[in-house]
Amino acid sequence: MDDGSTQQMKMTAGLDIGDKYSYLYVLDNQSGEMIEESRLRTTPDDLRRRFDSEQKMKIAIEVGTHSNWVNRILKECAHEVLVANPRKTRLIYGDKHKTDKLDAQKLARLARVDPELLYPIEHRGEQSQTHLALIHSRDALVRSRTQLINHVRGTVKSFGARLPKCSAESFHKKVADALPSELAEALEDVVKTIGSLTVKIRDYEGRIERVCKKSYPQETALLQQVAGVGALTLLTFVLTLEDPDRFEKSRAVGAYLGLVPAKDQSGDQDPGKGISGEGDEMLRRLLVSSAHYILGPFGPDSDLRRHGEKIAVRGGKNAKKREL
Repeated sequence: MDDGSTQQMKMTAGLDIGDKYSYLYVLDNQSGEMIEESRLRTTPDDLRRRFDSEQKMKIAIEVGTHSNWVNRILKECAHEVLVANPRKTRLIYGDKHKTDKLDAQKLARLARVDPELLYPIEHRGEQSQTHLALIHSRDALVRSRTQLINHVRGTVKSFGARLPKCSAESFHKKVADALPSELAEALEDVVKTIGSLTVKIRDYEGRIERVCKKSYPQETALLQQVAGVGALTLLTFVLTLEDPDRFEKSRAVGAYLGLVPAKDQSGDQDPGKGISGEGDEMLRRLLVSSAHYILGPFGPDSDLRRHGEKIAVRGGKNAKKREL
């Protein structure tokens, strides 16, 4: 039941990471009896003090806000770390009676009995995490701008007027003089804020392009050969996959990103379903957008476009939506 590495270690632990405090539950590998229950502060110094002098053990944690840096610290202290995928571990994630203590206990017991039940993932490196923060910050600004644009358009409509159609990038310029006079005081500052966000978004896009050229020149240069794939999409793709060698086949990447049909087979029943939607939502959205460009009226002729068109013909008029 236990592999060799588990038998060499005397203890297995579950660490439920909280924002301020974390709960630790330690088991004896042979007997399965609880050795320790404790609570410690979720800080780098406290975690190092607790685990630096501890004999090597297997420690299970869940993916979360703090899991990446906690994972690095525990590995620096020479422990084996399992990072559980909470979307897969329904025993923990879906339990209606959920406490920090019970979560830590379940993590420890699953890690001791069969680590594969945790569906462990590998956290990306610190550099990749840093560069992804740029992408997520840009995305946060884009979503904020979209929300403000919708607010301005909705407010104007409620007064029986309409604003001209335009792109998000040009919105602050096109609508500044088109606001109804009675709404000028309420919306002028919002439109100025939208303009400021557009400037900041462009600044982030410039930083992303510089990161591509400086840190990932070979990978991004290769992907830039595909029409419709810009710096944002290709850098997100490179950072999300990080190490392509961990995929045995190229087809596995589609499944990893949730771009293959979900399965719900039972007996003779195997209904067709849409894409699974698992994996990184932002990258999936960017890839779908690129695919729409490649297959759309402005996409240049290419082998990739012709391949997509064959799929569309094979699947009927709605195939593009289903396949993408």
